Amino acid sequence: MELPSNLIPDEASPEWMNKGDNAWQLTTATLVGLQTIPGLVILYGSMVKRKWAINSAFMAFYAFAMVLVCWVGWGFRMSFGDKLVFFLGKPGVALDEKFLLKRAFAGYLPTATMVFFQSVFAAITVVLIAGSLLGRMNFRAWILFVPLWFTFSYTIAAFSIWCPQGWLAKLGVIDFAGGFVIHLSAGVAGFTAAFWVGPRAEKDRRNCPPNNVILMLAGAGLLWMGWSGFNGGAPFVASTISGLAILNTHVCTATSILTWLLLDSLFFGKPSVLGAIQGMITGLVCITPAAGVVQCWAAIIMGIISGSVPWYTMMVLHNKVKLLKLVDDPIAIFHTHAIAGGLGGILTGFFAVPKLCRLFYMVTDWEKYLGLVYGLQNGRTPAGFKQMGIQIAAMGFVIVLNVVVTSIICWFIGLIVPLRMSDEELENGDDAVHGEEAFALWHEGERLVGRRHNNKVYDTHEFSFVESKGEVQMV
Repeated sequence: MELPSNLIPDEASPEWMNKGDNAWQLTTATLVGLQTIPGLVILYGSMVKRKWAINSAFMAFYAFAMVLVCWVGWGFRMSFGDKLVFFLGKPGVALDEKFLLKRAFAGYLPTATMVFFQSVFAAITVVLIAGSLLGRMNFRAWILFVPLWFTFSYTIAAFSIWCPQGWLAKLGVIDFAGGFVIHLSAGVAGFTAAFWVGPRAEKDRRNCPPNNVILMLAGAGLLWMGWSGFNGGAPFVASTISGLAILNTHVCTATSILTWLLLDSLFFGKPSVLGAIQGMITGLVCITPAAGVVQCWAAIIMGIISGSVPWYTMMVLHNKVKLLKLVDDPIAIFHTHAIAGGLGGILTGFFAVPKLCRLFYMVTDWEKYLGLVYGLQNGRTPAGFKQMGIQIAAMGFVIVLNVVVTSIICWFIGLIVPLRMSDEELENGDDAVHGEEAFALWHEGERLVGRRHNNKVYDTHEFSFVESKGEVQMV
């Protein structure tokens, strides 16, 4: 019996390529890209004060573009190429068609698809760091920070944990889609960079309401739904594990949101949109290292933990621990990503199911992947504790790596340009930094310019606008 014509291999569709898997992988990569562009661009631009809307969104927009160029220039091979040392691959370009059209290191995909898929993960990691630096980092310093941190931190973590030749990968660490590589890295690096850059202006720290709550929800929604690609694409195949990973992702996230809202209601008397978004993020982050290798009931437990432990560290410990109070983290990236990512990695070592690990990794030595729960259940307790030890070791490695590398990078950039904006820029925000305003009034092609003072009148042709207490009205 002959194959249908659309399934017959040819030069453009070689025998090793699965068209369904390739289509799925390109779709999931695009979903992850949409989490940043426009997801995090909208979320960052709407969560901050109005005067920082453009700068916050632009930091994300720039980082996404820069990382993609660096990725094909040298990053992909440093993260997934031939081993240079035990924690890093050899730098090399990913630009030649001979390289891009051959089979990828995993799955039934061309390397071009794999390069794009992994690039959006690298990009969102750097964008997450920006969340810790909003409202005061010199944009020129950020321009330098992005390629430096990507090159000397992200590639090391990715190679060590995700590349088959990486030292932690060989030990048997489980990080399904980036709890350690992406979220713990971003949370620790962001917190470290925020320490070196310093806090926002005092009045911005005291009073920092979001400028648009509805847009904030829209950005959060793109982030949440885009996570279907984030975790669903991790197996590199359109398989049963992909389906389980997506279901677990959304179940854990919903549970985390409800847990956070319950705690807000019990302790503060009312639920909040901002709290719901924070609970959403912690749930998404916590399930990421475990999404396809745990039972759905475990995802619910992880949701309860991710909705309560980061809530406690953010709402209670943050005001008691001197270092947490000292470092200005505007949208709590440390709590939502470092704490939740670390929790997820440890809980993965506790709940990982041997059978699901076999279906995910598809390797001959799959038995080394064993959650402590199943080690205790199956009489392999030492193996279960070993898995927990490997998870903790990986977490420690990522933390130390990012504290050290991020500190060195900030010190180096500080020798070239100031890490922090000038006092004038801190006072005036977007207009001083970029010469643009997110909510400017325009008439006949001319922007209505002027500093913001109470009861200032702007006269323009046949209209007058009066600004009182931050609101502009036509009179």
